[in-house]
Amino acid sequence: PEIAWVGKTEEMLKAEGIDYKKGKFVFGANSRAKANAEEVGFVKVLSDKKTDKLLGVHIINAMAGELIGEACLAIEYGACSEDIARVCHAHPTLSEAVKGAAQMTAFGKAINSP
Repeated sequence: PEIAWVGKTEEMLKAEGIDYKKGKFVFGANSRAKANAEEVGFVKVLSDKKTDKLLGVHIINAMAGELIGEACLAIEYGACSEDIARVCHAHPTLSEAVKGAAQMTAFGKAINSP
């Protein structure tokens, strides 16, 4: 699988003493990934614990390089995890996993939780 990320890692945030929250969504719970037999990997979203501002997004999947663009744009414009969680994502698409991870970060649950 490919690996793509933008922003900080959990290790960086811990070293800097930044309080953060984390949401993770596995591709095994994504309809498109199941249909394509590409269920390996996950999306992880890290945001500031107080403000919810995105701090990092990490993706492992065969299409990670294609999926990271949304997170790059969101971080560049100062979005929070709730912003991604509330944006409509087409179904069935792999990008729904990004939304699912953002929902886990913002709300503690995702619509299609595994």
